[in-house]
Formats: sequence, C-alpha cells, structure tokens
Amino acid sequence: MKTLVTGAAGFIGMHVAKRLLQEGHEVVGIDNLNDYYDVSLKLSRLEELRPQPAFRFQALDIGDAGAMETLFAQSGFTHVIHLAAQAGVRYSLKNPGAYVNANLSGFTHVLEGCRHQGVQHLVYASSSSVYGSNTRQPFSEHHAADHPVSFYAATKRANELMAHAYSHLFGLPSTGLRLFTVYGPWGRPDMAYFLFTRALFEGTPIPLFNQGQMRRDFTYVDDIVEGIVRVMAKAPTADPHFDREHPDPATSDAPWRIYNLGHHDPVALETFLDVLEACAGKKAVRQYLPMQPGDVAETHAGMADLYQALGYRPATSLEAGLERFVSWYKRYYP
Repeated sequence: MKTLVTGAAGFIGMHVAKRLLQEGHEVVGIDNLNDYYDVSLKLSRLEELRPQPAFRFQALDIGDAGAMETLFAQSGFTHVIHLAAQAGVRYSLKNPGAYVNANLSGFTHVLEGCRHQGVQHLVYASSSSVYGSNTRQPFSEHHAADHPVSFYAATKRANELMAHAYSHLFGLPSTGLRLFTVYGPWGRPDMAYFLFTRALFEGTPIPLFNQGQMRRDFTYVDDIVEGIVRVMAKAPTADPHFDREHPDPATSDAPWRIYNLGHHDPVALETFLDVLEACAGKKAVRQYLPMQPGDVAETHAGMADLYQALGYRPATSLEAGLERFVSWYKRYYP
C-alpha cells in the first residue's frame, strides 16, 4: 500500500506512520508544522521517521487547495489516514477561523483528492467531543451526536457528515474514528496529562477543572494506532440492513462507518493525577477550579461495534501507559 498520512509530524500521525513503515508500507507524510504548540517537538517526531527509506515528507498545508490537488495527482495513494486538524476545545473559542481553514476547508481538499484519485479507503480522525451535551453513557455510535458544545466538536461532526456525502455520491469508502483522550510518548503539550507532568516537575499548581471530577476515557497511543491500522485494512461497504425510515447514525447504505476508539474505562482527573504522581515520584500542588466553557463532564467509549467488526479492544492500563509516558518525558526534557 502507498498511504498518505496527514499530520505526520503530529502526535498520533508520527506513531501511525512509524507503524506502517515497520509493516513495509510506503508512506507519504504531510504537515504544515504550525506553531499551535512547540514546533521543535514536531521536528523531533519527524526525525524518528526520516531514516526510513520508504518515508517521504512534504511540508504542506491541507488548506491549500492547489497544493493538495497536485499532491494527490502525482502520488497514486491507495489509502489515506487523515489526522491533520486544528485541535483543542478551548482554543476554538479564541480562533474559530483556524478550525474553518483546517477542519472544514482542509478536509474538503482531502475528500476531493480521494474522490478524483480513486483512493481505496479514507480513514479520518473524529473526536469523542462530537457527543457534546449527550449525557447517556457509555457513548455509542448509534446515539445521535447533534448537540456539540464547542466549535471544535462541531467541525469534527461536520467531517463525519461531509465524508458521508462523498461516500454516498462517489462511492468513496470512508471510516471515521471518534478518538478518546489519547496519551503517550511524543504527546501533545496542550493536553492535560502533558501539562500535569510538566507542572509536577516544575512544582507549579495543577488546575483540576470541575473540582477534579472530570472523567476521561484515557487511551494509550499504541492502542489507538492498532485500531487505526486494523480499520484501514477493512474498508466499509454499504449496510444491507440500513433502514432509511429509521436511519442508524453509525451505518449507512453508502460505504461509510463510524466507530468509537477509546479504552472503555473512564477515570476521574483526581485519580489520574494520583497515578501520575506515583509514576513521576512527585507530589502535585492541586488547584480546584469550576467547569470550563466547551468541556463535558465525562467521556466513556462504548466499544462493542469495533470489537464486533475487528475483534479489537484497547487494553493498555493507565499505570503502564503513564509509566511509559513519564519515562519518555524525562528523556526528552532532561
């Protein structure tokens, strides 16, 4: 396979590209290397990939329609794993234009490239944030996800609907993965676990929103990668039992599917920090704060569909995953 990985200098993108290269696939990675967070970390991730002869990197913004059209026309991709996006719930309150350019316009350019070049399967990252004000737990792909509480979540839900339109109109096989709070080595510095670890070693206060009772379905990055790779190998087909009078939000009469990809074991931030303290050998200075705009109190991934389709369910414990992250952190930030 010749696979395009968008966001290849990103946290999940680097790990996915590395896994595909290990399996002998040819990988083209693109990234615009923006400064939403530390660019040197993105460049360090790329250095993990550059020694591989089957890897080629191109600095490219998915919001650039002409550059994306040229890339697809010249490359002959069989598969696309789309992970590039403007991330961050709270940042979407400050700079919504960045989300329009990357998550809406950029995704349109990915869809157009896949359509015109006959890509066999598009796998793209959605988010648990799409469940929004839905409080029914665990979250299920068969529940409606039409009440986002952040603009970031709204753009991710829009991606799912845009992909469905292309699957219906042009027969493009596409699978959206609703990812749940991914953590691990080479992670994103804007994520809570990364910020907590930095604060632990610096001795600064750690903010615990919703008085520390926020619950998240923390999922280790290797488990996420395994799910992505397994999904990529199995392109969806039309659901022969799809009922247009009672449509199922998770399936379609087009080659389109949605899956949750999480650990299926939510943990309170207070408990998460207890485990992190044990791994780091440090005690935290805790600062209890109210809920922030755009946040949801709990995420809990229902994993029955992915298990039924692929026989896969993430299994890395929080203790093991955080131990690996802290070990990497101490090496990278000596």
